[in-house]
Amino acid sequence: MKTRILPRYPRFPALVLLAAVVCFAAKAAAQAKPGDFITPANAAKVRMLVSPGAYYAVRHGMELRIVRPGRIDWPQPYREATEKYSGQVRLSDDHRTVLGYVAGQPFPLIDLNDPYVATKIMWNSDFRPIATDDFDLRYFECQVARFNPGRPQNQLLFSVTGHLAGYYDIGRTEVEPLPADPDFKKSGIWWRAAAYPVIAPDQAQGDGGVRYRYWDPNRSDDAWAFIEQTRRIRRINESFLSSSPGLSTWDPDHTGGFAAKPQEYNYRFLGERRMLACVHAVHSPEHPCPADGGATVCPEDWEMRRLYVIEVTPRRGISAVLQSRTLVYVDSEAWFNPYVDSYDRNGELWRSQIYFMTYRDRPVPDARVAIYPFKREFVLAASSVDVQSGMATTCYLPGPDTPERECWYINMGAVDRNFFSTEAMARAGQ
Repeated sequence: MKTRILPRYPRFPALVLLAAVVCFAAKAAAQAKPGDFITPANAAKVRMLVSPGAYYAVRHGMELRIVRPGRIDWPQPYREATEKYSGQVRLSDDHRTVLGYVAGQPFPLIDLNDPYVATKIMWNSDFRPIATDDFDLRYFECQVARFNPGRPQNQLLFSVTGHLAGYYDIGRTEVEPLPADPDFKKSGIWWRAAAYPVIAPDQAQGDGGVRYRYWDPNRSDDAWAFIEQTRRIRRINESFLSSSPGLSTWDPDHTGGFAAKPQEYNYRFLGERRMLACVHAVHSPEHPCPADGGATVCPEDWEMRRLYVIEVTPRRGISAVLQSRTLVYVDSEAWFNPYVDSYDRNGELWRSQIYFMTYRDRPVPDARVAIYPFKREFVLAASSVDVQSGMATTCYLPGPDTPERECWYINMGAVDRNFFSTEAMARAGQ
């Protein structure tokens, strides 16, 4: 039997805190029920059922339809890899990395009383089942808008990128080479990511970026950018990875959930909570929310989920990080992050990433290529909300206006290692 661990608040006696949390959680759950439609007028119903950043979005116009919860299962190859390999996995002596990992989920048996449960949950989230081998998101479309409840969409920036892609050297479960790329032994690269070429806006056409993550806990990520106007490739300083360029409110370390190098952070378990999340979205493609000025997407189906809440803080010496701490919410079935809240160096809530996911055997109903023999997770949209400026960047997968209708190609061999070279990025941008 699992024991729920509650957050530690030293100012309150444990029994008083326990009674208060149980009472409040029961009251909150009773306030929001399937069939409810949440708007700013009744947003208080979900105040304790979403993250503070997501609650900001609801108060400023994002609408939720509360539905009955549904189950999410893992893809069969991922489940089989977990059963085969997880028994040999353990944390290193310094608890910074994992030893013996091959594929699947490293720690499928979660004991909430384990002093290192937060670290294990975050490693499970890093090796999540949504994509294990490769992915290619084509015509990646994003829009920047300011929250403007009840008024027309006020788009400030529109961008389209040809590919947002990733390739994993280890943990592979569906596409050869399995379970690891032989290159891993000589390069030490855990995964590669790329976003190129930019198609819109005009002034950024041809630009792109490539990022490598190494398995060595003491080796920082490498990242490069290609700027078409200068036709030069330049190395990106690691501090840039926690900041966002221009009007966008996204940063590389918070794309696709919490994406910073895991060995550079400390983790503290804050508890297991029943909260709302969007994991069975019904619209594909999603469209800008008419109720908040196009800042997010809505209305969508949200349901009660069992989430782990983890506080993430940079290890001593990681001074380039702009966030003082981050609260990561991890779905206990999907192992994805329904939302991630970041706090600035003054401890104030800064940004929140909200993910709109679905679970089925294809990303869009009329797919002809991206069809799978089992259901899997897809992210249909994601919003990065800056609560201090009132701006949000929402990305659509697929985009409502792009020619590519399927968008998501997961574990299909759509990209190989060669796609993630700086040379390939430069050729595509010229």
